[in-house]
Amino acid sequence: MNKKKIINDPVYGFISIHSDLIFDLIEHPYFQRLRNIKQLGMTHLVYPGALHTRFHHALGAMHLMGMAIETLKSKGREITDEEEEAVTIAILLHDIGHGPFSHALEHTIVEGISHEHISSLLMNNLNRQFGGRLSLALKIFNNSYQKTFLYQLVSGQLDLDRMDYLNRDSFFTGVSEGIIGFDRIIKMLDVSQGQIVIEEKGIYSIEKFLIARRLMYWQVYLHKAVIAAEQLLVKILERAKQLTMNGMDLFATPNFAHFLNNTIRKKDFENDPKHLECFSSLDDFDIYTSVKVWASADDKILSQLCRNLISRNLYHVEISNEAPPPERINALIEKAMTRYSVNVEEASYFVFTNTIKNNAYRVDDGNINLLMKDGSIMDIAAASDNSNLEALAKTVKKHILCHVKDL
Repeated sequence: MNKKKIINDPVYGFISIHSDLIFDLIEHPYFQRLRNIKQLGMTHLVYPGALHTRFHHALGAMHLMGMAIETLKSKGREITDEEEEAVTIAILLHDIGHGPFSHALEHTIVEGISHEHISSLLMNNLNRQFGGRLSLALKIFNNSYQKTFLYQLVSGQLDLDRMDYLNRDSFFTGVSEGIIGFDRIIKMLDVSQGQIVIEEKGIYSIEKFLIARRLMYWQVYLHKAVIAAEQLLVKILERAKQLTMNGMDLFATPNFAHFLNNTIRKKDFENDPKHLECFSSLDDFDIYTSVKVWASADDKILSQLCRNLISRNLYHVEISNEAPPPERINALIEKAMTRYSVNVEEASYFVFTNTIKNNAYRVDDGNINLLMKDGSIMDIAAASDNSNLEALAKTVKKHILCHVKDL
């Protein structure tokens, strides 16, 4: 069978699959599941085109990795064929542990385990299935390989994951502010002192990259209506989990029911393979099918929240720099208690507060370093004459007040 395939990608054109092992990994059910998990969760409720999947994104990141390795090799950096295949596998599988509506699920249905850790566990499984051929990819993915720059290409502040999702998310949402000069940035990549650096002349492309990331967060990822939709799903899952823990029998697909009816933590994933196998079969359809059924559930809170999501009757969201005044929150809670005939605790499904954060660049956390003409290395924030970068290095924290619209 010919496994040297090409895939037509709407963002980059033709993407090549260069090795039999990579083809077999893409064909594996763990990876094929990503076709059924949207990259941007609930964002399509605001930007209708945002229906692209994590499958799309992983292939795009793999394509950019090929470009990056080609650039570094052309500059005389030693990367063996084995390392090239391994780092390509590491970026291809970097999101394999994402669950459906990932961030909502991570905060409700599974406890104390990140998608990165689940990715690592699934990669370990794949390594066993493929006779240890992913061992080097795992070392790179877990940052335990001596060539640190390979890990930085997979996970860092200028990694190929971010380059693809900014480009791809702006393409599918139609938000042009996220478009970055990914090809120029990749051409400016180099390695110095074992670390990924950017040639000095690429400074303005990096500034654009960081500004684009900040704008995409406020305009897409932290858009008020996106927050409203994600918070609504979180509240639905919280209510469903509470009801099942109290003994109510709720409809759910078998793999979803496994997590809904049990409290499964990080150590459980590590000690019992059945949890990982159930997780590896979960996708958006499991969750949304359950939401549709729960819209007619006996529990009035769960059914109301599900009907709201299905009809896109989202929370009203107020974003502010200061915490909302307690008297305003209390007044809304009183209205919710009267309107829905619920107690104070139950009113938290209809009125609640939270916080959101946005930091486009974290200084001292895998810095973006420039290789200056004299051979020295300087952090982008120090080298730039753009005062905006100082602002980008600060974490912006905002308060949100969410409540149903009929209060």
